[in-house]
Amino acid sequence: MDNEQDFIQRLSNSSTKEAAFKELLKLYKERLYWHIRHIVKSHDDADDVLQNTFIKIFKNIHNFKGDSKLYSWMYRIATNESITHINRNAKRLNIANEETHQHLVNNIKADVYFEGDAIQYKLQQAIATLPEKQQMVFNMKYFQDIKYKEMSDILETSEGALKASYHIAVKKIEAFLTQD
Repeated sequence: MDNEQDFIQRLSNSSTKEAAFKELLKLYKERLYWHIRHIVKSHDDADDVLQNTFIKIFKNIHNFKGDSKLYSWMYRIATNESITHINRNAKRLNIANEETHQHLVNNIKADVYFEGDAIQYKLQQAIATLPEKQQMVFNMKYFQDIKYKEMSDILETSEGALKASYHIAVKKIEAFLTQD
């Protein structure tokens, strides 16, 4: 991609906005899809949230201040859209947010796009037992190998807190996976 500032300039210019946005889609669609998918679990839900994410990015690109990297800003939008989606579903199903994650994992086997085996399913069950923040941190570090500095920009929290959350999450997952 061009220099980030030049790219943002093209996104802000009405004559180049559409072409620049198509380039943005091409560059980040898959990465954001998998980020969202690890949060919402379902392929169909991930597609819906991804679409909403890109609509928000398109409508709000002029609000991007450049105090973080563009992809960190987009990941933050995707994360917030994912959480909003989960909260909306919890409300619709009349269940607590903690139960929602377990509900999503329980339905994962019915998702025709889930390609995992029994071990992957058990890992998803373990992740679902974590508090939401630990789930986010674990998914971003384990599945996407996002650096703590970038995660700090996305989740707007300190690197130290993220490292601690990841460490605790790993210990809880290990305990879950080794229990009989």
